[in-house]
Amino acid sequence: MTRVTDLQFLTGHDSGAIVLGAAWLAPNPQNYGRGIHPDMVGFRIDVHPVDATERAATRAVLRARALPQLHDWITQAIAADETWQLTDHQHYWRLTDGHLTHRDEE
Repeated sequence: MTRVTDLQFLTGHDSGAIVLGAAWLAPNPQNYGRGIHPDMVGFRIDVHPVDATERAATRAVLRARALPQLHDWITQAIAADETWQLTDHQHYWRLTDGHLTHRDEE
C-alpha cells in the first residue's frame, strides 16, 4: 500500500463487468513541470460499483481471488524492468456470471 498513490471506491451506476481496476502511472521526465507531478507516480486502484443484488457475491470473489491477483500484479510491477516502469499500464478484473477474468489493457 505504500506505493499506492490513489485508492477510490467509485460510486454511481455499476461499471458492467468491471469490478476492480489497477493502473501504474509512470514517471515521465519529459512532462515534469507540464504534466505529471512526481508524487502521482505509482499505483492507482479503483473498486467499481456493482448492482446491489450482486455485492455480497462480488465481495467474496474480490477477497478470495481478485485481491491476491492484484497483490501479485503489483509485486511483479515493482520488480519489472525499467522499460515496463517507464510506461503507463492498466489492469482490469471483470466478473461475468461468476467467472473472474483479468488482463492488462491499453
